[in-house]
Amino acid sequence: MDEILINFLGNDIIAYTLMAFVPLVWIVPYALFAVYLERKVSAHMQDRLGPMYTGGWHGWAQTIADILKLIQKEDIVPSSADKKLHLLSPYVVFIGSYAAFATIPFSSAYIGSNINIGLFYVIAVSSLVVAGLLMAGWSSNNKWSLFGAMRSAAQIVSYEIPSSLALIAVVMIAGSLNLQEINQMQSGWFWNWYVFKYPPFVFLAFVIYFVASLAETNRTPFDMPEAESELVAGYHTEYSGMKFALFFLAEYANMFAVSAIAATVFFGGWNSPFGEFLGGPLWGVFWFLSKGMFFIFIQMWLRWTLPRLRVDQLMYVSWKVLTPWAFVCIVGVGLWTLL
Repeated sequence: MDEILINFLGNDIIAYTLMAFVPLVWIVPYALFAVYLERKVSAHMQDRLGPMYTGGWHGWAQTIADILKLIQKEDIVPSSADKKLHLLSPYVVFIGSYAAFATIPFSSAYIGSNINIGLFYVIAVSSLVVAGLLMAGWSSNNKWSLFGAMRSAAQIVSYEIPSSLALIAVVMIAGSLNLQEINQMQSGWFWNWYVFKYPPFVFLAFVIYFVASLAETNRTPFDMPEAESELVAGYHTEYSGMKFALFFLAEYANMFAVSAIAATVFFGGWNSPFGEFLGGPLWGVFWFLSKGMFFIFIQMWLRWTLPRLRVDQLMYVSWKVLTPWAFVCIVGVGLWTLL
C-alpha cells in the first residue's frame, strides 16, 4: 500500500512539474522572437535599414548574438548594495510574471490550474512584480534605481484599479471568474465574443484594460520607471548579465500575460472566429497565440509611435480618465444585463 501511495504521489509530482514547465517552454522562444519582432517593427516604423542587414537575412541572427553576449557578461554587484535583496529581486519579478500563466487557458485541453477564481488570481499574483521592482531599486543603493522603482510602484498600483474594474464589467456578464468557463461562453462565431456581443460598454472596457495594461508592463507611453533620458535604465540600472536577462524575460512574459488576458476575456480566447469549422485543441492553441501576438504587435507599434507622458499626465490618465470611465462601463453593463 505504501509503495502504491509513493508511486501515485511521484507520478502526480512529475505531472505537476511538467504542467508547470509548459509555459516556460513557450516563454523563452517567444521572448527571443519578440525581441527580434520589436527590432523589425521599430525599423519599419522609423525607416531604419540596420535590422535589414545586421545579423544575416533580415537580421535573424542579431537576437541570438545579443543573448549569447548577455549570458557571457560578468555579474557585477555594487559594493554598497544590499547583496541579498539585489540577488533576490530579479527572481521575484520573474516569479510574479510566470505565476500568472498558471490559470491562463492555452486551449480547451490545456490550462495549468482550472480554479474558480482564475481571473482574480492573475490580478493578485502579478502584483508580486511590484515588490520585486521595489527590492531592485532599494537594494541597488542608486538614486536612479530608487526613482525608477518608486515610479513603477506608484504607476502599477494606480493602473491596476482601472484594469481590474474593466475586467469586472465582463465578469458581471459571464457570472464567473474561471477563465476556462469565460472562454467556453464565447464559443461559436466571432460575434459571440464579448467585445462584439455587448457593445459599446464591453468595447470601452477593453480599451481601458488595454491602455492600463501598457502602464502595468511599463510600455510606452507609460515607460516612466525606466525612462532612459532621465533615469539611465531605472530600477535595473545596476544589473548585468543573467540578472538583467531575467528582468528582460519577465517584461516580455508580462506583455504576453496581459495580452492573453485581453484575448481570453474580450476576444474569445482559444475559440476560432469561424465557429466549429476550425476547432480542436491544436487549432485552439493557434488562435490563442495568434490573438496574443497581435496585441503584442500593437504594444510595439505604440512604443515606436507615441511620445512618453510626464509623471503628472500619467497619473491624470489613470485617476481622472480611465477610472471614471471604468465605473461607467460597470454601470452600463449592469443596466444592459438588467434590461
